[in-house]
Amino acid sequence: MQNVTLRQLEALLAVVHRRSFTAAARDLHVTQPAVSMQVRELESICDLPLLERIGRSVQPTEAGEEVARCAEGVAELLQRTGERLAALRGREAGLLKLGAVSTAKYFAPSLLAAFQRDHPGVTVRFAVGNRQEMARDLAHFESDLVIMGRPPRELETVAAPFARHPLVMIAAPTHPLARRRRIPLARVASETFLIREPGSGTRAAMEQLFEERGVAFRASMEVSSNETIKQAVMAGMGISLISAHTIGLERAAGRLVLLDVVGLPVVREWFVIHLRRRQLSPIAAAFRDLLVERGASLIHAAVEPAAPGRRGGGRARRDLRA
Repeated sequence: MQNVTLRQLEALLAVVHRRSFTAAARDLHVTQPAVSMQVRELESICDLPLLERIGRSVQPTEAGEEVARCAEGVAELLQRTGERLAALRGREAGLLKLGAVSTAKYFAPSLLAAFQRDHPGVTVRFAVGNRQEMARDLAHFESDLVIMGRPPRELETVAAPFARHPLVMIAAPTHPLARRRRIPLARVASETFLIREPGSGTRAAMEQLFEERGVAFRASMEVSSNETIKQAVMAGMGISLISAHTIGLERAAGRLVLLDVVGLPVVREWFVIHLRRRQLSPIAAAFRDLLVERGASLIHAAVEPAAPGRRGGGRARRDLRA
């Protein structure tokens, strides 16, 4: 293994993570033949096949998984060494790889802005996706930290709660239920529901809510983004359970209202998560500490509407402070 190069390890790791030579080449900004050549040379050194095709996907062999773990360790060691050298040069620098579920994108930039004010030399790589995608990034070391509403059960992680996360029922101001008070959950279950896609934490929370209350609901539209759900609700297509942290502007403008449903809001927690087996870099640890110490107040400042919506939701509004 003394003849292995960093480029070869980087190429293998990209293919293993993306399960595709083409996608790996795009990530590395090189041609597909260049990636293939690096992997072939690495296989020649190891004297074992490292990848195999299964259908349309490229999968690592047992030897490939072993070398990929080595490559991840090398990449992490190089990153930490770079941060230590920066500290010796008298400046704080390094790379923070942060992932967040799509609901958190409404406040995550405010968290990063606060962090970079105190750590101007840090470079941030920020990725957004649904819960399943973020868990995969965490497992593949593509994110140091992930912000999500519930730690993934399939991974051994360390999860620190840092802010309350209220889920609310929204409707257009003209909806027949907008002015009603103390609405039973069974009553809203007869309405047309707009829900997130499988793999979304918001959808999982909604399904759990109705299951715990023994109430069935009818989903008429499955949508893969909070923005589309909000637009559809504003257009009068139905109602939805959604994070209160996504609707500050629409409530302030009077375009959406909170339905006063008995038992709502459902209050969850926001967590900052990392793999248990991975030691955090000083940069990642500093960002985690910021979230634990100031995350709740930063979220509140970022998402709280400037003024109440014109109709409905008065009682629910008082319960939404993060």
